[in-house]
Amino acid sequence: MSQVQRESMEYDVVIVGAGPSGLSAAIRLKQLDPDMSVVVLEKGSEVGAHILSGAVLDPAGLDALLPDWRNMNAPIKTEVKEDNFYILGPAGKVKIPNFPMPPLMNNHGNYIVSMANVCRWMAGVAEGLGVEIFPGMSCSELVYDGDRVAGVVAGEFGLDATTGEPGPSYEPGMELRGKYVFLSEGVRGSLAKEVIAKYNLSEGHEPQKFGLGMKEIWEIDPKKHKLGTVTHTMGWPLGSNAGGGSFIYHLENNQVYVGFVVHLNYKNPHLYPYMEFQRFKHHPMVAELLEGGKRVAYGARAISEGGYQSMPKMVAPGVAMLGCSVGMVNVPRIKGNHNAMLSGKAAAEAAHAAIKAGRMGDELNDYEAEVRGGAIGKDLKKVRNVKPLWSKFGLVASLMGGGIDMWMNTFGMTIFGTLKHGKTDAASTGKAADYKVIDYPKPDGKLSFDRLTNVAFSFTNHDESQPAHLKLKDPSIPIGVNLPLYNEPAQRYCPAGVYEVLGEGADASFRINFQNCVHCKTCDIKDPSQNINWTTPMGGGGPNYPNM
Repeated sequence: MSQVQRESMEYDVVIVGAGPSGLSAAIRLKQLDPDMSVVVLEKGSEVGAHILSGAVLDPAGLDALLPDWRNMNAPIKTEVKEDNFYILGPAGKVKIPNFPMPPLMNNHGNYIVSMANVCRWMAGVAEGLGVEIFPGMSCSELVYDGDRVAGVVAGEFGLDATTGEPGPSYEPGMELRGKYVFLSEGVRGSLAKEVIAKYNLSEGHEPQKFGLGMKEIWEIDPKKHKLGTVTHTMGWPLGSNAGGGSFIYHLENNQVYVGFVVHLNYKNPHLYPYMEFQRFKHHPMVAELLEGGKRVAYGARAISEGGYQSMPKMVAPGVAMLGCSVGMVNVPRIKGNHNAMLSGKAAAEAAHAAIKAGRMGDELNDYEAEVRGGAIGKDLKKVRNVKPLWSKFGLVASLMGGGIDMWMNTFGMTIFGTLKHGKTDAASTGKAADYKVIDYPKPDGKLSFDRLTNVAFSFTNHDESQPAHLKLKDPSIPIGVNLPLYNEPAQRYCPAGVYEVLGEGADASFRINFQNCVHCKTCDIKDPSQNINWTTPMGGGGPNYPNM
């Protein structure tokens, strides 16, 4: 498609993705120079439509970006009042006291928020400063000028569903060019993947690790609601099958966020992360809370978990990657939004300084230095060994060893150095013949739900006349390789029921129901043959989250 003639528009900075990092960058650029031209391109139907996060927000990022945010009518009202942590068994629980936990695990001063609504508010702030924001504008290609990333192609429509070539109603989209391009696409973004591969940015760094986060919003009995209460659990139902845990956050309007995270380095290909989440809600502690309530929304997304040692080089000529495009989640804290905001601020300051100095399209090395040596790097370096300890030695060892290491890192010391992750999550998948099939209870329709019913509560939608945005590198692999070796795990790891195996034996076939896709990117990450490439659908498609 690179030969298509397109109109172009010139900006100082082009930002892909209206999440917390991209919007923070846009706001900071306009704070530094109101005359700077800045555009933000968002693939969702509106800002916030594709934003899903826990979320307990550490306000450090907002404090740095917008010090007066508390007086700006921000949708950040519910301060954490109670912090609970449990290890679950099949029918019971053990509470872990707060006092032995490292100080960084304390949620005092943090807020339970909808990051979708926070991003909508931030977009309003950005537009008030003169930032142009275009939702429904998927960025399908990067534009290069020699070796420099010079812009993106956005707003391409009308490709034929069968051939992928321009159809009768084809609209070529536009080239939006900038002195610098910021990629804030979230986890495993398609343009960031291209940049990382083209410029070999992962060389010398550990492979990125991921988790799959699934979340429901429930309206519960007001008598059971405890505004500002935060609860995290580990243990059952995952046990030794996989790492992960849950969160339950009590926000306004008698609602609770109920979430479940499964680390994607699990070995047993029979594991069904979505059904582990549904089974979790039948634990007595959770069932008692939810009984009599109703689920009002569902969604899922991948989470970057590799931490400090897995962050690739984040700059190349003309381009910088922000937030989850790099992987800035503090795994034990289950927090990354504050680091995303700080990364946007740092990238903006580096780009502003470069443009003011008359530079264009070079590498923003000052941004990378600030991320690794500043507040973000310090936050992530303290917890860099928790994930590899968990992966190598299990839950108990990670709690003990990771806790000791986090305490020591509080004083700038460690007994472990920096541990390695080793395999990618895809390579961690074992052969089906080596593991037992897991028997999952049938959803009851009250506390637990079948996958397709729940997907309806993500309000996802894609135009069926477009080409599938989930592309197989080799269409023969799902049935010819993944089915006999791994019992085709795409049937189970996808939290939206996108992938199906139909028939048996010689009649088996593989179906991709791309209309169901909630853009979590799990397939791109976990497929053991690395045969699935997630790309952006045409603009506006995907989930339409109300207040995730």
